[in-house]
Amino acid sequence: MIHVEDLTKYYGDLCAVDHINFDIRKGEILGLLGPNGAGKTTTLRMLTGYLRPTSGTIRVKDYTIEEHPVEIKKLLGYLPEAAPLYHDMLVYDYLDYVANMRELGRNRKPSRIRGMAEMCGLNEVMHQPIGELSKGYRQRVGLAHAMMSDPEILVLDEPTLGLDPNQIVEIRDIIRQIGREKTIILSTHILSEAEATCDRIVIISRGEIVADSSTESLKQAASGESLITISLKNARATSVKRELGSIDGILGLVPQDDEEGVLHVRLTCHPTIDLREEIYRKIRQTKWVLLEFRRETKTLENVFRELTRDQGELE
Repeated sequence: MIHVEDLTKYYGDLCAVDHINFDIRKGEILGLLGPNGAGKTTTLRMLTGYLRPTSGTIRVKDYTIEEHPVEIKKLLGYLPEAAPLYHDMLVYDYLDYVANMRELGRNRKPSRIRGMAEMCGLNEVMHQPIGELSKGYRQRVGLAHAMMSDPEILVLDEPTLGLDPNQIVEIRDIIRQIGREKTIILSTHILSEAEATCDRIVIISRGEIVADSSTESLKQAASGESLITISLKNARATSVKRELGSIDGILGLVPQDDEEGVLHVRLTCHPTIDLREEIYRKIRQTKWVLLEFRRETKTLENVFRELTRDQGELE
């Protein structure tokens, strides 16, 4: 549905987005991740026609951003990081104003406003000034604005930024509901949000795409090792190294500091071999007391940190 090819944006001599390529399928929720200054917002602004690319191609359905910017904008709903709301207006009046701008017409407008109020949970605040609403409710109003014309594609820039945990869950649920029918692109640096909401993740670092896959595929592809942590009583580091280090498939063994007679050991194991049974068998052959045995799984946060480790701020 959306095709991006060699998309590039320079601000003077600074390359904010560097020849990126990706496709977005119809009905997909795509998460655009990256540290602050990675180029996420610049990419979204080019996708929505707000910024002109220095070079490259953006195609939405059969339209290109250079030749058909108005047609593409009619397909999009856009919620920028700072929702452009009129704080002196009542919520209902604002949504009515947006519906008029979108030329919905008298017959369609009332039902669409009611539908957006229901979907975004605004019924209780429809006659309150926007400026008196909480940040969470203002984000809901922004979502209703972006969805008013029933666009095929919804673009959200940091939709949960500054919200408390309960508000984040509420906005996440709304996005999921919308995602049943729409193609959604959202940028975020909150990894739990991307993991909970998105079908696919694109990670940008220094204006370049460093990863593009599903959450699980990213974690599996980045996992070059398996980690096991054990805690032992009545054990010495030298004997633990000798006994456990002899097991085939253990790539590294690092004893941590003793803590009240307890030795914590971190084992790096081959990713394709499950060594838990062999490690347990070795421990049973000794006089050590096993207090803890834990296998660590690589999280999206681990992967993100590895892929963006040298990221500096660009914006």
